[in-house]
Amino acid sequence: MITTAAVSEFAAEVRRDLQLTPKQLQSKYLYDPLGSSLFEAICRLPWYRITRAENRLLISHAGEIVAALGPDPATVVELGPGSGEKLAVLAEALQSAGSTARVHIIDISSQALEQTEQRLTRLQHVSVVGHQSTYEVGLRRAAAARDGDGPMLVLLLGSNVGNFDTPAALAFLRRIRGVLQPGDFLLLGADLVKPERELRLAYDDPLGVTAAFNKNLLVRINRELAGTFNLDAFDHRATWNAIEQRIEMHLVSRAAQIVRIEAAGVSVPFVHGEHIWTESSYKYEPDQIEQMGAECGFALRDQWIDADARFALSLMVGV
Repeated sequence: MITTAAVSEFAAEVRRDLQLTPKQLQSKYLYDPLGSSLFEAICRLPWYRITRAENRLLISHAGEIVAALGPDPATVVELGPGSGEKLAVLAEALQSAGSTARVHIIDISSQALEQTEQRLTRLQHVSVVGHQSTYEVGLRRAAAARDGDGPMLVLLLGSNVGNFDTPAALAFLRRIRGVLQPGDFLLLGADLVKPERELRLAYDDPLGVTAAFNKNLLVRINRELAGTFNLDAFDHRATWNAIEQRIEMHLVSRAAQIVRIEAAGVSVPFVHGEHIWTESSYKYEPDQIEQMGAECGFALRDQWIDADARFALSLMVGV
């Protein structure tokens, strides 16, 4: 159920962002129930290798990650759990080690929370608490609820860190570190720089699933904010910005047009070829990940790399 306050915030941010130059929409709004389902489909496409690479690394090294937590009951927090598949790998490793944990899952998508809770209900050694909120709010709640002297492990997987530009990524990692105690852990999944052709295929797949995911943002505005976007009047485009090390997703206007968004109180003019910037996905080199952690109060304990898909899983400890 979408609250009046949430709709008002959505409308205000859409009104503000579509008056910027270039026009923008915040990527968090891509993940309504349909958007979340489309993203789950993207994760299964052969051209989008992040999820499979990360799963391979988790399966291979879950025992080492769990061993680093020690014998005391742990608090495990995942920011953006998706379907809960990756979290289940670690939960099963905890079970194999005879350990228990309280698990907090944090997402703005109710569907992601429900899927993860259903996946983890069969595991008796974990208790699950869902927080439908932003990462920052949910993380503060989870930290306030931690019990005992056991460590906290925060999971930021799926290269979600890549959705932030560098200053914002550093600020976010510092906020994570701010709620952790020395000796607590961050497990960070990050996609690495790779050939441009591979990146373009991952974000503009031949089946058009990523295009549907991107255009669904316009569908959501039409549905929730009484917008008049014509989907046929916009093209999905993914470009690689080598200097900034990021893939950029855009929606490009195919003609001069005016879009009315009633709940936002705006009429937005577009010229032919004008784009809306909807998402950025930053890519890294392995040493850049370690450096980011160090700047935010973390020391790199282990880093595992899937050389084929060029993806890194880094275990960091708060210092």
